[in-house]
Amino acid sequence: MDNPTTSAPATPLHGGCACGGVRYRVNAEPVLAAHCHCRHCQVSSGAAYATVMGVPRPAFQLEQGTTASYTYTGDSGNPVIRHFCPYCGCPLFSDVRILPDLWFVRIASLDAPEQVTPTLHIYCDSAQPWDKPEDGLPRFATMPG
Repeated sequence: MDNPTTSAPATPLHGGCACGGVRYRVNAEPVLAAHCHCRHCQVSSGAAYATVMGVPRPAFQLEQGTTASYTYTGDSGNPVIRHFCPYCGCPLFSDVRILPDLWFVRIASLDAPEQVTPTLHIYCDSAQPWDKPEDGLPRFATMPG
């Protein structure tokens, strides 16, 4: 999504886990960047939400290491596979099967996370009552159509 207040991030984008065992590269600009308030993102991040970017699947490249993963059923009824470092546990990216053209990458796992600016909040129906972001971004009850 275009955000008129920020310039496009420099590509490629590089990132990885906290211990350095897993490294990845993204060779395209994100097609979306969002704060996700779903319960799965809350639990996997240990926070009120996870901030993710959707990137074209062909643009994502795992450069080093192997991830561990777990699978759950998303609200669509389709699998969601979360990948994380098997050593330090850092959440890295997700394969959301209902959106097969994208990988969802944790923005915080980028080497320079300030290069990507979220533009919306999703799954706000699951947001914690004590979490009241006042950033003026659009808010959606679930995933926007």
